[in-house]
Amino acid sequence: MTRLKKKKLEELTEAERETFDMVVRDRPVKPRDGHIGGPFDIWIRSPEMGRRLVGLGGFFRFKTSVDRRYIELVILATGSFWKAQFEWWAHEPMARDAGVPENIITALKNGETPTFDDPADEAAYNLANELQHTHELSKESYTAGVTHFEEQGVAELIALCGFYTMVSMTLNGFDVELPAGAEPPFEK
Repeated sequence: MTRLKKKKLEELTEAERETFDMVVRDRPVKPRDGHIGGPFDIWIRSPEMGRRLVGLGGFFRFKTSVDRRYIELVILATGSFWKAQFEWWAHEPMARDAGVPENIITALKNGETPTFDDPADEAAYNLANELQHTHELSKESYTAGVTHFEEQGVAELIALCGFYTMVSMTLNGFDVELPAGAEPPFEK
C-alpha cells in the first residue's frame, strides 16, 4: 500500500488486533507479516467500522437471495465504473467461477456495454449501470430487476452497488497496490 503505513501485529492496538483476528478467521487468504490486503488493513484502523463492514461484506458475498453470478456481475460493473484496480483483480476470477460469461467480463473491463444472452445478466447490469451513471433507476430497469430478482433481490443489489462503491473508493483513496506481478486491469 502506498498510502497506509503497514503495521506489524505487535503495533496494532488491542481493538485493531481483535478486528484483525476476526477478519483473518473468516478469510481464505492468510496474512503476511500482519498485512491482510485489500480494504481490510484500512478497515481495521477503525475497528468498529471494520467489524461491521466485514460482516456486511460477508452477507453480500454469501447470504443474499441473489445468485452469485449476478452478485459478481454487479461487483465487476461497480469496480469497472470506479476503475478500482484491486477490486477488479480480486473479483474477475470469482465472476468467471460464478458463471459470468467471458464476453461480459471483457466488455466491462474495456468500459463497454456488454451484449447479453441472459436477460437476468442484463437486468443486473442495467441496475448497477444506471445507478452509477444517472443516479436513478428507470421504471424499465426496476421492473426487469423485480422480474428476475424480486423486490428483496433488487434491494440487495442496490445496496451491493453502494457497498462496492465504498470498497472501490477505499481502495482507490488509499492507492492499494496489486500483488507483485499482477497486471493492472485498467490504465491509470
